[in-house]
Amino acid sequence: MDTAAATAAGGSGPPPGTAGTGPATATETAEAPPAAPGRLRRATHRLRERSAPLRAPRLDPYWTAAFFFVAFATLSVCRFRTMGNSSWDLGIFEQAIRGYAHLGAPIVDLKGPGTNILGDHFSPVLIVLAPLYRLFPSPLTLLLAQAALFALSAIPVTRAAGRHLGRLPGLAIGIAYGASWGIQKAVDFDFHEIAFALPLIAFALEAVLRERWTAAVCWAAPLVLVKEDLGVTAAAIGALVLIRTRRAAPLPIALVVFGLTATALTLGVIIPAFNTSGSYDYWSKLGAGGGADPTIPLDTAVRTTLWVLLPTTGLLALRSPVLLVALPTLGWRFLSHEPHYWSIDWHYNAVLMPVALLALVDALPRARISARPWLRAYAHHLPAAVLATALALSTTLPLSRLTEAATYRIPPDVTAAERLLERIPDDATVESDIRPLSRLTDRTRVFWTGDTRGLSPDYIAVQRPADRTPRQALADAAARHPKSTYVILGGGGNLLVFQRTSAR
Repeated sequence: MDTAAATAAGGSGPPPGTAGTGPATATETAEAPPAAPGRLRRATHRLRERSAPLRAPRLDPYWTAAFFFVAFATLSVCRFRTMGNSSWDLGIFEQAIRGYAHLGAPIVDLKGPGTNILGDHFSPVLIVLAPLYRLFPSPLTLLLAQAALFALSAIPVTRAAGRHLGRLPGLAIGIAYGASWGIQKAVDFDFHEIAFALPLIAFALEAVLRERWTAAVCWAAPLVLVKEDLGVTAAAIGALVLIRTRRAAPLPIALVVFGLTATALTLGVIIPAFNTSGSYDYWSKLGAGGGADPTIPLDTAVRTTLWVLLPTTGLLALRSPVLLVALPTLGWRFLSHEPHYWSIDWHYNAVLMPVALLALVDALPRARISARPWLRAYAHHLPAAVLATALALSTTLPLSRLTEAATYRIPPDVTAAERLLERIPDDATVESDIRPLSRLTDRTRVFWTGDTRGLSPDYIAVQRPADRTPRQALADAAARHPKSTYVILGGGGNLLVFQRTSAR
C-alpha cells in the first residue's frame, strides 16, 4: 500500500520531505550545466534587440564613414609622430591656415619670405579650418580634418550605392571606395586642399543620381574655392545635370558658366594679382613650358587611366555619363608634361575616386537587366569583386601599416630629434628642410632651405647628409648666409641644428 502510494505519487513529483535528495538531486545536477549557455543566449538576444536601431540600414553610410575616419586618422597621426612626413605640403598649408587663424593674410614663408599663397594656388576654402586651428594650433589639426573630410565623402557614396543596389552591394562599394588606392595614397601624403573637394564632388553626384538638381548645383558650386582648376569640374557637373534632365534648365547652365568663368578669372586675374611675378606659375607645366618633353608617354597615360577605372569599377563605369566629371582632371594631365600628375602616388588621383565609384553605382542597375546574360552576371558579382580587389590591394597600400606594430612605436631617434628641436625658441626664424619643419611651423617662422632671399635665420635645422660630417654641414649652411656666423647647437635623431651667433 505504501509502495503503491509512493509509485503513484512518483508521477507527479518526489514524496514530501525528499526534495533535494535521492534521484531528484541527480536529475537537478544533470540539468544544471545548460543553464549558463541559456543565460548567454538570452543576454545575446537582449543585446541584439537593444542594438537593433544602431544596425539599421540607414546608418550603414555613417558607420562606414566612422570606420574610415578612425583608420585615416590613426594612420596620419602615427606617421606624424614618427616624423614620416614625405613633403613640405603640410608645413605650407599650416602656415597659410595659421595666417587666417590670426586674422591675417595666408603668408607662406616656405614658398619664399612673405609669399601670399593665393598667388600660388587659389584655395580660400582653407579659411574654414582657421577657427579650429586657432583653438588647437598643431599640424595634427590639419591631418585630423583631412581624415574627417575623406571619411565624410564615404557617406554619399555608400548611401547612393545602398539605395540603387541594395544593402550588401552598397556596403561593398562604400568600403571599396574608402579603401581605394587613390584615397589611401592621398591620406599618406601629408595634407592637401583637395580634401575639401572629395565630399563636395561625392554629395553633388549623389544628388545627380537622386535627380535632386538644385542640391547637385549647390554642392558643386563651392569647388571653385577649393582649387583654381576645379571650377571646370563644377562646370562638368552642371553639364552632367543638363544631360540627365535633357532640357536647358537655368540652374545647371548657370553652374557651367559660373565654373568656367571662375576658373578663367582665377587663372587670369586673381592669382596673378597675388603673385609677385604677375602670372600663374604653373603655366610652365602645360605644353612645352620649361623646355621639358611636351607630351607624356602614351603607355604611362593608358596605365594610369586603367588604374583609375579597372580595380575600382571593373571598367563598367564607362557605361555611365557620370564619368564625364573626370574629364577635366584627366584633361589637365594630357595637356601637361609633369610626370607626377600621371603617377599613382601622392594625392593627384583622389578626386577621381568618388567620380569612378558613383559612375559604377549609376551603371550597375542598367547592366543588371541587360539582355546580355554575361553582362547581367558580371554586374551581379562586380560589387563583391571591387571590394575584394580593394582589400587585396590594401595589403601593399598605406592602410596595411595599421597591422604592423612598428607603426605605433616612436623610434628613439625621433624622440632625440624632438628634444633637439624644442631648444629652438618660439617665434624664432628657422631655415629647414622636410623632416624638421612639421615640428616648427606651428610656433616659429620657417623658411625653406636655400630660399630665404637674403634673410639670415636665427636657426637652421637640417637632416644630416649621409656623406657629410656635422662640420661640413655647418660649412654648407654658412655658405648660404655669408653675412652671418653659425655654430652647432646640437645634433640628435639624424638632425642637426645650427644657431646664428652674429651677423655682419
